[in-house]
Amino acid sequence: MAGTMETLAKKQSGFLGIDSAREEIGITISYWDSLEAIKNWKANIDHLFAQKLGKEKWYKSYKVRICKVEREYEFNSEFLTKT
Repeated sequence: MAGTMETLAKKQSGFLGIDSAREEIGITISYWDSLEAIKNWKANIDHLFAQKLGKEKWYKSYKVRICKVEREYEFNSEFLTKT
């Protein structure tokens, strides 16, 4: 179901991307360009069905956070040369 929802989300207006660590810690983060896009995703009929199944079959609890990313940066040592 997670893969199906990711494919569906990618088709939604306003979708920017997704990060997931479902197997490691059970978290998926989706990025949207506006609160309106988030609202539309939450109201998507297939997404609503997946949420219903999640409550009935897979999750004892869950948490939703809606956050605004103000800045992002990263370091990656992969590009360092070895001497």
